[in-house]
Parts: sequence; C-alpha cells; structure tokens
Amino acid sequence: MTNNEELIHRFYQSFQKLDAESMISCYHDDIVFFDPVFGLLEGKAARSMWTMLCGQAKDFSLTYGNIIHLDEEYSTCNWVATYTFSKTGRKVVNRIRANMRFADGKIIEHSDAFSLHKWSSQALGFSGWLLGWNSFFQRKIRNQAKRNLIRFMEGAS
Repeated sequence: MTNNEELIHRFYQSFQKLDAESMISCYHDDIVFFDPVFGLLEGKAARSMWTMLCGQAKDFSLTYGNIIHLDEEYSTCNWVATYTFSKTGRKVVNRIRANMRFADGKIIEHSDAFSLHKWSSQALGFSGWLLGWNSFFQRKIRNQAKRNLIRFMEGAS
C-alpha cells in the first residue's frame, strides 16, 4: 500500500468515525477544497467545514472504495455518505467521486464531484427536485452553505 493510499484510508476511516481532527491531520496546511455545495474553500475554511459537518452529522454512515492511483501525485476514489439533512430532516444518500492531489505526504487538493440536483432533491424535497438544476437555485444553496460555515468559524474562534 502506498503512502497516498494509506492517507486516503486514514481520511475516510476518520470520517466514518466523524473524527474531524484526524481527517484534518491528513490535509496539507495549504489545502484547497472544492465541492458543488461549498464551492472553493482554502486552508482554515476547508478544515473548518469538516469540523462543522462532523459535529452536525445525524444518522451518518459512510462507505468508500475504488481507489485509483493515477500517478504518484493524483488519486481518485468513490464514497457514499448517508445521513439525515438537519435543516429538513430528510434522508440523503450522496454518491461522490473524490479527486485528490498529494504533496509533502499530505492531501493538498481535494475535490468532490456529485450532482447538486440529485443532492437537493433528496435534502430539500420537491423544491430541490423542481429547481435543483437551476443555476440561481444552486447559487442560493452555495451561499447558504458558506454563510453557515462563516457563522460556525466565527463561533469557533
């Protein structure tokens, strides 16, 4: 098993336990993260996102696999998060493709790809299904997620 593969296992096994500190220890100080909900996050904001999400998780489970090493620097894997979305109480099963770049023995870039329309249909119900494909609605979701993260970071300071 390569160091990068061990790091991926440590990251997702920590996530399975909702252990944000161990997850964050896998990240480089200069981490850059992107996903369809939070958009682009760097450094402290990316680390704080995991702390917030792990702290708020309800009925959470996670599986991961299909780790593919593209070269010494890049790897991908699939993961599935199942949880209750706190705002609506609705069950979400989110299927995600992660792309990671490694530097200095840590994850320096991490992007998660998934359908925001499918996610919003599950998390928000009919309004998410009806409007989740719309860029205005998706921007509204991202803005709300970032506001929640900023409030969380301000409270954690």
